[in-house]
Amino acid sequence: MGIVKINDDLHEEVRRASAVLCRSINAQAEFWMKIGMLAEANPTLSFNDIVKMQLEAAQVRVADVAAA
Repeated sequence: MGIVKINDDLHEEVRRASAVLCRSINAQAEFWMKIGMLAEANPTLSFNDIVKMQLEAAQVRVADVAAA
């Protein structure tokens, strides 16, 4: 684990988003970094495509969850 320095305004945005999305501040920042890294590596994919790809990789069956 390391320390990443970000400016105060970005930290505040991460804090707000983490509260809304029920994630810790660190988990929210990590999520944004991961999605950003995947978006750079796959520039033709949308955000939804990237999330779907990650859910499939984790073997989460969204149809099963939606039906529950």
